[in-house]
Amino acid sequence: MRIYGDLNSGNCLKVKWVCDALSLPYEWIAVDTLKGETRTPQFLALNPAGQVPVVVLSDGRALAQSNAIIRYLARDSDLIPADPYLAAKMDEWLFWEQYSHEPYIAVCRYQMVYLGKPASALDADRVKRGHAALALMQRHLAGSTFLVGERCTLADVALLAYTRLAPEGGFSLQDYPAVRRWIGSAEHALGLPPVGGA
Repeated sequence: MRIYGDLNSGNCLKVKWVCDALSLPYEWIAVDTLKGETRTPQFLALNPAGQVPVVVLSDGRALAQSNAIIRYLARDSDLIPADPYLAAKMDEWLFWEQYSHEPYIAVCRYQMVYLGKPASALDADRVKRGHAALALMQRHLAGSTFLVGERCTLADVALLAYTRLAPEGGFSLQDYPAVRRWIGSAEHALGLPPVGGA
């Protein structure tokens, strides 16, 4: 299996973390999105959307979209609850992450880290929605070790990728103690070193 990805991307890290957690063998092929390497004819042949990550399976089939990829890779593993309802709750978080979290937390981080914008130049509505996402997570995690029950699932993998880096996008986690505790728990469960600043 080949993974085309950029280690600066939380969406790509999700795939790497799942492979590493499940000891799935892979070849990592670095793609520099800032240099336009997702726009080459060769890459667009793999994913016409021109986005990373992309996984090319051993039989040559390609799969894109981080949450679809991790859902496929983790099938029949403990990262997906066996109970159908809990698996659906996990999927609920996966969809929420892409619609109500990543567009705010990750985009603000991208603008600050890679475009050099100061926090004061970020779109106020985007910042507000990012804090709303963190507040929702805080309320939920105040009563739960992980996002779906008491063990790490793909929901935690998906949300961890950019939440642990939220301070790089101008989002202090000081007011979200349950989120900070969860970050540590999820990092430990996945065997990841703690990220600085979280």
